[in-house]
Amino acid sequence: MRRTFTRAELDTFRGTTVPDLLPTSPEHDLRLLFVGINPGLWTAATQTHFAHPGNRFYPALHRAGIIPEPIDPAAGMTDAQRDLLRGRGIGITNVAPRATAKASELTTEELREGGRRLVALVAEQRPRVVAVAGITAYRTAFAQPRAVMGRQPEALAGAELWLVPNPSGLNAHETVASLAEAYAAAARAAGIVQGV
Repeated sequence: MRRTFTRAELDTFRGTTVPDLLPTSPEHDLRLLFVGINPGLWTAATQTHFAHPGNRFYPALHRAGIIPEPIDPAAGMTDAQRDLLRGRGIGITNVAPRATAKASELTTEELREGGRRLVALVAEQRPRVVAVAGITAYRTAFAQPRAVMGRQPEALAGAELWLVPNPSGLNAHETVASLAEAYAAAARAAGIVQGV
C-alpha cells in the first residue's frame, strides 16, 4: 500500500541515515553494488533506498531483467523484497549517508568522505561490479572532473566500476528505458543478466 507524507513530515527526516542493503548470509554473493548519491527524505522516512514514487530505479531494474518482478517501495520495502535483491546478488548503498531534500545540499567534504567510505565498503564486501548512479557526485567524491558515463578505466577497490544515470525523477532527460539499458550493461558485467 502506497504511503503519503506531508512536507512537514518529510522534513523531520533530514539528516537520517538508511542502512545499506548488503548480504546477510554467506550464500548471498554480492555481485553488483548500486550506489546512490544520498538518501532523499522519502527514502529516509521509509528506510528503503530509492523509495520516492517518482524514482525510476526499480522500474528500470525490472525492465532490464535484473529483477524478475516489479517492486513498489514507496511504502517501504518488505523483507521478502530485500531478500529478492540479495538473492540476485544486488546490494545498495550511498556515497553520502545523510538524508536531504536535494543532493545539492551536500557539501564537497561530505561527498569526499563518502568516497573514502565507499572504497572501504567495496574492499570489505568485494562486489564484482560497482555502479554509481550520479556522475556529478562521483566526480566530486573522487576528484575526477572529466569522468564520463559507462565503464571506467580503473577499478574501485578491486571492483569493476561503472557510472550510470541517476534514476531520480529530477533527472528529466533519462527514461525508464534509457536507465534500464545502462543498468543492464553493469548487470551483464556482474553476471546477473545475460546477453550482449
